[in-house]
Amino acid sequence: MAAEGWFWRWGWGRRCPGRPGLPGPGPGPTTPLLLFLLLGPVVADITDGNSEHLKREHSLIKPYQGVGSSSMPLWDFQGSTILTSQYVRLTPDERSKEGSIWNHQPCFLKDWEMHVHFKVHGAGKKNLHGDGIALWYTRDRLVPGPVFGSKDNFHGLAIFLDTYPNDETTERVFPYISVMVNNGSLSYDHSKDGRWTELAGCTADFRNRDHDTFLAVRYSRGRLTVMTDLEDKNEWKNCIDITGVRLPTGYYFGASAGTGDLSDNHDIISMKLFQLMVEHTPDEENIDWTKIEPGVNFLKSPKDNVDDPTGNFRSGPLTGWRVFLLLLCALLGIIVCAVVGAVVFQKRQERNKRFY
Repeated sequence: MAAEGWFWRWGWGRRCPGRPGLPGPGPGPTTPLLLFLLLGPVVADITDGNSEHLKREHSLIKPYQGVGSSSMPLWDFQGSTILTSQYVRLTPDERSKEGSIWNHQPCFLKDWEMHVHFKVHGAGKKNLHGDGIALWYTRDRLVPGPVFGSKDNFHGLAIFLDTYPNDETTERVFPYISVMVNNGSLSYDHSKDGRWTELAGCTADFRNRDHDTFLAVRYSRGRLTVMTDLEDKNEWKNCIDITGVRLPTGYYFGASAGTGDLSDNHDIISMKLFQLMVEHTPDEENIDWTKIEPGVNFLKSPKDNVDDPTGNFRSGPLTGWRVFLLLLCALLGIIVCAVVGAVVFQKRQERNKRFY
């Protein structure tokens, strides 16, 4: 299925193929007006995939320019990355390779959505392949390192499409997609597959598929959502949904991959960035979004993460501070009940005295 243009109905819904700038098969011209009248401001928060929302300066789309060279307009390559007429190969199916591709332009959109058409494939059998792809929105670019071919202790957002379980004790089912937000203070632990710094994740069977595989990342008003289309059904399936995420503007989009003793072909076919038309309050508009520090307003620490046999994220057991908070709440509840009980008892005593 061609990846050139998608008409999104109802936001995260069914994908209908179409030409760039034109809707695919679906609602007629009167339907958007009807939806606007019925839904009001909700429609403004929906990405329809039309060309007026596509930001070409941040997108990688066929036909590629610069085939056979080490660079192309708006994008830089590094390491083992090669450009063909059909795909950008970050690593070949060979050991100890690292490659990346990075957008030239920093992105200053507050609300955005990235669609990635990718393919991970190779000759290796089950658990004899690796390591996977990382998608980035970070302060620094073109810095090689140990995290899927890019630097550790990064500033920004990373989505890891991990194909190999380094932690032999894990109950997760691989391939596995996870999200990490970093302000430079956290290190990605490959030996634990990033479990200690993961915010959320899901199992996703994207390797060696005979059809196209897609991933979408949406960031809007502090909410980060990751969806997949891996079953050739033209429908998005929920993977990750987190609120309270803080990401600055002015960072760079990129993708990287790495192989070790095991290997795979890691290909990027397209990366399309869409602007979300979202209204912000005057206070939000007055914020210097370039000065925001990456972070998450999370009630629990990512280190409390444990594995679910289904491959989905869930929180871990009660830790010391959680027990303390529960005991504190219980104590406050007892004190309130005691005060209320004493007041009620005193009033009853006063009433009884009046009858004597």
